[in-house]
Amino acid sequence: GEAKAHSRTWVRGRHLGPQGSLTTHVLNTATGLPAAHLALRLAQLQEPGAQWRELAQRWTDEDGRCLPLLPPGQAKAGTYKLHFETAAYWESLGYSSFYPFVEVVFTITDPTQKLHVPLLISPYSYTTYRGS
Repeated sequence: GEAKAHSRTWVRGRHLGPQGSLTTHVLNTATGLPAAHLALRLAQLQEPGAQWRELAQRWTDEDGRCLPLLPPGQAKAGTYKLHFETAAYWESLGYSSFYPFVEVVFTITDPTQKLHVPLLISPYSYTTYRGS
């Protein structure tokens, strides 16, 4: 029936193309709503020398999401950093924030995997995890 067709589409979509991609989703846990219009950027650690090279800049949409930060086929094994401009976001809502920005550093070991790195924020806390 309908569920089986949906499942098949999901599996086909997941295995489409040789490479994975990188996505994020920002949720405002103070309101329970997506964090819209939050600026973020992605950088990759360059070895040797420990220099960060910026790869992408995005703004979250009304759903707290943005276009993939690494298009399929562009992910490479290495260390990456997502930088979220949380202070400007909270100021736009009339809050002060303890964290001027949030940086999430993570390692991609298998570039073919789809990687989802969500961020949950409030003015005085944040949480991140490896999503699916």
